[in-house]
Amino acid sequence: MTKQIVNGVEVDMNETEQQAYDERMLDNQNKALPRALEILRGRRNYLLQESDWTDLPNAPLTDEQKTEWQSYRTELRNMTDGLDTVEKVNLKEFPTKPEASE
Repeated sequence: MTKQIVNGVEVDMNETEQQAYDERMLDNQNKALPRALEILRGRRNYLLQESDWTDLPNAPLTDEQKTEWQSYRTELRNMTDGLDTVEKVNLKEFPTKPEASE
């Protein structure tokens, strides 16, 4: 049984309290991955939006720079592939943004 503090005293949960606690824990676990992916996608989407200009036909980039930006954006779009645990999401690193032209 799980312990809880009641009026400053540590006591065991009764069966009903334990069941409610277990249900809350399971619900939190079930929501953890979608929440982690939502946060990751939010940041990823921001970075994609921030680099949209690189896909414009008149973007001031060399062909080599355009290729670098296209690769970066592809890595961003694909970065959630295979992320099926919170641990994998938390360990995922964002690709390095290419240098902007001057």
